[in-house]
Amino acid sequence: MATGKNLSGSGVLYTDRRDFYISPQVVKELWTDVTPFTTVVANQEQRTPNDPTFKMFEHRNPWNKQEFSLAANPASVASKAELGSAVAVDGITGISSTVDGSWVGLECEVWDSTKTTLRGHALITVASSTTEIKYKNIGAAALDAADNDVFIVVGNAHGEGTEAPDSWADELKVVYNTTQIFKTPLQITGTLEAAALRGESSELARLRLQKSQEHKIQKERAFLFGDSPIGTGLADSRDDASNESFSDGYATDANGNVVRTTKGIVTALEDYGATSGDDQNVFTVSEASYSYSSFVDDMEKVFQYVPEAGMKMAFCGMGAMSYWSKMEGSSGFAGNSGWNVNISTSERSSMGFNYRQLETPHGVLMLIPTPVLRGPYNKHMVVVSEENLFHATYRPPVYQTNIKTDNAFDGVKDQYMSDEGIGITLIESHKLFKITD
Repeated sequence: MATGKNLSGSGVLYTDRRDFYISPQVVKELWTDVTPFTTVVANQEQRTPNDPTFKMFEHRNPWNKQEFSLAANPASVASKAELGSAVAVDGITGISSTVDGSWVGLECEVWDSTKTTLRGHALITVASSTTEIKYKNIGAAALDAADNDVFIVVGNAHGEGTEAPDSWADELKVVYNTTQIFKTPLQITGTLEAAALRGESSELARLRLQKSQEHKIQKERAFLFGDSPIGTGLADSRDDASNESFSDGYATDANGNVVRTTKGIVTALEDYGATSGDDQNVFTVSEASYSYSSFVDDMEKVFQYVPEAGMKMAFCGMGAMSYWSKMEGSSGFAGNSGWNVNISTSERSSMGFNYRQLETPHGVLMLIPTPVLRGPYNKHMVVVSEENLFHATYRPPVYQTNIKTDNAFDGVKDQYMSDEGIGITLIESHKLFKITD
């Protein structure tokens, strides 16, 4: 009986003559589009600071929230009558932080402490001290205010023939961050550099490409998760408190050299973000119990500061991508009572990454899969206002050649180096969703 030719019958043929490689110069990489967040920040705005620690001004127009609270129980005031004894106030927002002449003439709604019951309307008549006021009841019924009631400014009213009232002006806030020195080295021997190889014809060229990507990934992680001991000023920038003290208290390495690190957006939101209230930043979502009603309420806060395009970018771990995808249609967890959540098919951005669009009643979320949101961040989503982020480049990325210090080493040692950071302003415009099991 004839037998077929056995290629393994000859050791020489098997090991030396057969060409196993269908594309000998092609290497398939597991990950592509690995740094969408850094790409977006860099494409939004790049700035070159004059110092590795860079400061930024920010401002919040006070019309958004002008109010104060009572710090004591006042007497009842009849219609068109004036409060007899001055009452102390606190919780001042959006107006002069000290009671002064600019308060006189402010027309206010008076609400209970929970802002659920409207008690009446008042006109501030006297700034009797830096902390106390008198007011007139301009409603038709008696005004019975109480400690912790909230006075919300609705306008101002002044008598006929009166002079201009005292003025006041708010101040710009200062926030800051720092750049970070990134170094990603590569090294091969002279023998390997000269070798003819399959996969990549040059090992040095392969390593250059690999380390270039690694350099970008390390920046991506730092811009998301990095921390800094010098602070950012973001802790107090959203209210009228004094900005946190700036300090040059950088970390040092084992030899006492200063090591600067940039504060990432996720860390900033975890540290400074509000977990409740109108300006809520951080949302903890229960995968088992999250409802469409809660989703709509949360999106109202996400799009409170509406961008011109009505769209916000949302960087997602794969777990978060999966979760939002399960909302779609009448069978999705949010598809109750006839509501339908529309999620587009995957599209390709001009910046080189894939995304899907999630339509909400208040705006559109651009869901962007983000590979570094892995592990404990797999079910996280970071929603950003790109106009309030920028890429700070103190020293732009360079490829430094022949950096070896031991001339006896027979080979090549190069590195990618850059000194970069992320600028974060108006923290309330950015959001963090954490989906829990």
